[in-house]
Amino acid sequence: MNLTGSTQAQMPAGEAFLRILADRGISFFFVNSGTDFPDIVEALARQRSEDFPSPRTLLVPHENVAVGMAYGVTMVTGKAQALMVHVNVGTANALCGLINAARENIPMLVCAGRTPWLESGSPASRSLNIHWAQEMFDQAGMVREHTKWDYELRSAVQLEAITDRALAIARAQPPGPVYLSLPREVMHEQAPAPNLGSSQGAVLAGEPSAAALAEMARVLAGARCPLIITARAGREPEALPLLAALAQDWAWPVVEFRPRYLNLPNTHPMHAGYEVQPWLDQADAIVVLDCDVPWIPAQGQPREGVPVFHVGSDPLYAAYPNRGFRSDASVQSTPAAFLRALRQALSAHTCRPELRAARENLLSQKGAARRQTLGQAIAQGSQAGQPLGMAAVSAALGRALQAHPGAIVVNEYSLVSAALSLHEPGSYFGSSPVGGLGWGLPAALGAKLARPEALVVATLGDGSYEFSNPLACHHAAAMHGIATLTVVLNNGGYGAVERATRALYPQGVAARQGMELVSLAPMPHFEQVIAACGGWGERVESVDALEGAIERAIEQVMVHGRQALLNVICS
Repeated sequence: MNLTGSTQAQMPAGEAFLRILADRGISFFFVNSGTDFPDIVEALARQRSEDFPSPRTLLVPHENVAVGMAYGVTMVTGKAQALMVHVNVGTANALCGLINAARENIPMLVCAGRTPWLESGSPASRSLNIHWAQEMFDQAGMVREHTKWDYELRSAVQLEAITDRALAIARAQPPGPVYLSLPREVMHEQAPAPNLGSSQGAVLAGEPSAAALAEMARVLAGARCPLIITARAGREPEALPLLAALAQDWAWPVVEFRPRYLNLPNTHPMHAGYEVQPWLDQADAIVVLDCDVPWIPAQGQPREGVPVFHVGSDPLYAAYPNRGFRSDASVQSTPAAFLRALRQALSAHTCRPELRAARENLLSQKGAARRQTLGQAIAQGSQAGQPLGMAAVSAALGRALQAHPGAIVVNEYSLVSAALSLHEPGSYFGSSPVGGLGWGLPAALGAKLARPEALVVATLGDGSYEFSNPLACHHAAAMHGIATLTVVLNNGGYGAVERATRALYPQGVAARQGMELVSLAPMPHFEQVIAACGGWGERVESVDALEGAIERAIEQVMVHGRQALLNVICS
């Protein structure tokens, strides 16, 4: 059907869609298919014989895994990817992963089939009983709060313009997911052949204002103990060396508070640790650099009168219903652009030697105390005959990774970051701040697709591993030849629930007599789950076995190209 009367060449809408995605820079198209996919299936079959441009399309056995894999590719490359799920039920399964992507500003094009409109009269009209039950009044309503934009395609004539608009909005600052539903009747139409190279450009964040930077530079240069707090400046790889140089030149402490990226190597002399509360009493000027929660107000806040500046592509975090952190100025800028501009603004000032010496001395004292505490935790968890500690496991993994430059760690909660010595931008990724469990393992699969030469390690708690739909993840890895190492730090329960209960009821009955809703015993043999998909698995229960097991697992991944898992039993 040609609604415009144009003489432009026509092609099946499924083929046109694949061509548009490929031309607009989509490398991977992750799919969990359903009865709304016949025209995509047909287009992919034709692509094999005709070799027209198309993203690499991967069938994934669960929707949450598909979202996580798209997330993983994007967090490594910075480039948006696409996925497609089955009508409302597939959208529902994808929702947790979509919430993670939305809160971490991961751009992606999420497509979903749509139950056929017509009961008869079209080759693509309803043909199964489920087509009545699956129809919704507002399918996109399920995801609207967690997407920047949603739309239902009305005609194949719109296909190119709507796809371009979706991608432009997804990529615009602050980036995030968008949702496009594709009715079966529309995808069965003929579409105009797409214009190659044509797209709608994403809106990019501008440079911070010169006046705001001049004032910030004046305040920071004169402060006795300025503090930088960040969670995700390292989202831009170029921001890491900029932050490292600025912190070094001015002796400014940098706290990585609940980091989602490697923002500053923890061996850097100005790295001030991972907890912000110990610094709030000393700080007399604070830069919150791309951090949604810079401190926990109930545990402590900046002193009255201390200037606080928030910087980020969305420094107000407008999608958060309630966020009341004080700010004397909020600067809309990406971290790298801000750091470059701040360095320029600071050229009008000098770093006073007495202030530098005081800050370096304070950092040295606090750093020594942190290292002592960490060393004690590692030693305690490394005692022969005793249960392994998570700090000890993290330290052993960190030592092994030193032999693998370019390694990537994807951590969902359990790893002790301070025990690692990662230096390279893009070498560490933490979970979305919203904490939708099950992100880490699929994201690691995506990271490996983006960087096939790298050793990619997913470090998970036992709860995170189970939430990841592990059978679907290992099955997807086997289907597509994706070899990663999964390390499950297995303490047999929901540690976060136990810690929260103890914090609220330190002398409560649960703390004294045992807690309900925490233990997951008896635990499955996770190493057997990966074996069922052709992978290599090993259970580790002692410190003596740990380093050898890590070496064997890495060999399986890097030498034999085989996915591997260590089920490490921890205290």
